[in-house]
Amino acid sequence: MLAVARRVRRAWAESLARWEVTPSQSRALRVLASNGEGIRPSELAETLHIAPRSATEVVEALVEHGWVRRAPDPSDRRATTLTLTDEGRDLVVRIEDVRRDASARVLDVLAPAQRRTLHDILLVVVGEDR
Repeated sequence: MLAVARRVRRAWAESLARWEVTPSQSRALRVLASNGEGIRPSELAETLHIAPRSATEVVEALVEHGWVRRAPDPSDRRATTLTLTDEGRDLVVRIEDVRRDASARVLDVLAPAQRRTLHDILLVVVGEDR
């Protein structure tokens, strides 16, 4: 399973390169997309399980590209919140398409019945069939 995950990640990272997006930036964009009202950088770091300093570096790059904007936190003017720009939201949609395509390319060696079986097995392994 680890080898398959590595192949999918590698294919995904290669696809992201056309937009100059790293996998860590992509993960941050997905988190921001799932939280439409804004998130503090510290919450982003916690959600991504990375050090606050690493989150700062990721956020700086995202702001620089114009995909994320900072704004004062309405509940605490000393803090900032992060939200996606329109360009950032568009990029998230394209990234999700790339992720699906990367997975599909890796799993293309399986027949449809084998894919369904793999899906069912993975649901059992991660405990989502209960």
